[in-house]
Amino acid sequence: MRVGIEIGGTFTDLVRIDDRGIRIVKVRSTPAAPDAGLFDAVEAGGIDLEAVRDFAHGSTVATNAVLERKGGRIALLVTEGFRDILLLRRQDREALFDIFYRKPEPLVPRSDTLEVPERVGSGGDVVRALDEDALVPRLEAFLRDGGYDAVAICLLNAFARPDHERRVAELVRRIAPDLPVTCSVDVSRAFREYERASTATLAAYVQPVLDAYLRRIEARLDGSGFRGAFSMMQSNGGRVPAAAIRSNGASALLSGPAAGVTGAIRQSARSGVRDIITLDIGGTSADVCLIRDGRPDLTKEARIDTLPVLVPMVDITTIGAGGGSLVWIDDGGLLRVGPRSAGADPGPACYGRGGTAPTLTDAHVVCGRINPDAKLAGSLPLDAAAARRAFEPIAETLGLSVEEVASSAIRIAVEAIVSAIRLVSTSRGRDPRDYVLVPFGGAGPLHAALVADALAMDRVLIPPNAGVLSAYGLLVADYSVYDGVTRRRRLEEEAMPDVRATIAELLEGLTRRADELGLGPDRRFDVILEMRFVGQAYDLGVPIDLAALDELKASDLVAAFVREHEIVYRHGGLGAVKSVEIVSFQAGLHVAPETVPSLADVAEAEAAIPTIGARIYDEGRWHETSRQARSAVADGIRGPVALEDLTATVYVPPGWTAASDEAGNLTLRRVA
Repeated sequence: MRVGIEIGGTFTDLVRIDDRGIRIVKVRSTPAAPDAGLFDAVEAGGIDLEAVRDFAHGSTVATNAVLERKGGRIALLVTEGFRDILLLRRQDREALFDIFYRKPEPLVPRSDTLEVPERVGSGGDVVRALDEDALVPRLEAFLRDGGYDAVAICLLNAFARPDHERRVAELVRRIAPDLPVTCSVDVSRAFREYERASTATLAAYVQPVLDAYLRRIEARLDGSGFRGAFSMMQSNGGRVPAAAIRSNGASALLSGPAAGVTGAIRQSARSGVRDIITLDIGGTSADVCLIRDGRPDLTKEARIDTLPVLVPMVDITTIGAGGGSLVWIDDGGLLRVGPRSAGADPGPACYGRGGTAPTLTDAHVVCGRINPDAKLAGSLPLDAAAARRAFEPIAETLGLSVEEVASSAIRIAVEAIVSAIRLVSTSRGRDPRDYVLVPFGGAGPLHAALVADALAMDRVLIPPNAGVLSAYGLLVADYSVYDGVTRRRRLEEEAMPDVRATIAELLEGLTRRADELGLGPDRRFDVILEMRFVGQAYDLGVPIDLAALDELKASDLVAAFVREHEIVYRHGGLGAVKSVEIVSFQAGLHVAPETVPSLADVAEAEAAIPTIGARIYDEGRWHETSRQARSAVADGIRGPVALEDLTATVYVPPGWTAASDEAGNLTLRRVA
């Protein structure tokens, strides 16, 4: 048996695969104790953990620890003269026109930062040797009196020469052997001191929380006779054995949405579709990601609560437009949706758990797109009357009907999602019309056709049981490890031997890491060169063909970079500047899991979903239509209509058709 469990803001999803097929389970999340929700799903699925050989998990525990400031107390060790690095940050402002703007408080206050007497130059030369005689007594007093949970070390230019950081870590372990130590070079070997210091601090900050969380899970697994492989999802879209996530907590940040992207890539590929834009709408947020030729773009710098994280992450843009997002009127009298959310407790008003504020889910119930007689997660009855009551105060204030307000709220959410998709597509030189929209999550298929219509996209592909696609993605995800290093090299032919040597060094290091983790022998590699025109401040990632590495010329790399630059910026030909440089090297190693059946092969049948009449509000009026099982749609059906499976409702609006294909995916197309 193989089990994937993904914890979302509202529901915890489980996908179970064994010789009898696939079974899915949804239970309510327990934000105060997420591991309790995990085992609630195990119990609801009737799973004998002794029979499980592959247990994959994705969670937002690390992210929530940062957002809620509930991580450990961290000691930060920096080069002398750089004590204020986390306070100074960069000189940009997150909210340019907010006169009350304040930079977020750093995770480590100035009083918990200790300066280390040493200095390394940007080229790796030692400007000032590490003065251990001066450091040790300071360090002993600092750690003895601090009451710290972990230590982060980020020394100037350690990416070019890490031995000072390594030695300081040895001294810390000798003085305080029980304290976890995070060296910045073990998390990211990239330049830009503030960003690297932020990443090391984040990794150390979440480590105590993540470690305690994993220990609780492992204890219950061991107590239940589990002897299989326990893996965790990373933010780069691959997973690793759970024990390995402890050494770099930063790789667990933003890992939840990455599993859904992986599941969407695998399931859409069954229909021969490889260029997609994913749309994951759950209870609290909407996440979008662009996929080219079956591979998501990885960003080397993401942000958590405005704090930069320099680890490879699936390039996902997130907005507060989930099913639980609150609908409200701002001070200017305008209708707004999100970013605040009703969360799992009390949740939307229609859940009947005490919520009174209207949400996006309530809007769909009011408009008849969600069956008011349905039971979410198999057991949660909806209260349609409560959904209407929640909208009545806003409707009275605006002088509109409840249906008009609910429909307007849906449109506002759609426009916010459209803007997010433009950020990952048109703003980066990609035309969304060249891609297929793939929605998932409990609310993704409700909005997908409306979003595609606004972007003039002609096709939407909806995976079967899209509400649990993230849990499915955990089981189809590769085991992946990444490494990278900053080494600036001007692209001239005489630099190519050094370029090849650096790539070989990275691949050898990844191979050793994979051996240590016990990953399988069938491995594949990818390499991306971060490049820029000399004089630019920002770089672009350019993938290279490893099979042709020995024959690759500097001019080939320059031409590949210029093509990418033209796509993104629409300018920058070879005549514009004289030279191109490599800034950093990024490499990944991947081991594919066993073949997993399609989500269309779920053991539970949809036969229990009857075809019934339905009234759906859209385009300013009520439509008399039907509600039926999506599996009953084979030859095609015209909207408006609501199609249901065990985990989600697909809304097919007027002007769209829906039909199933052999892979079990549902394709929506605009009517010409």
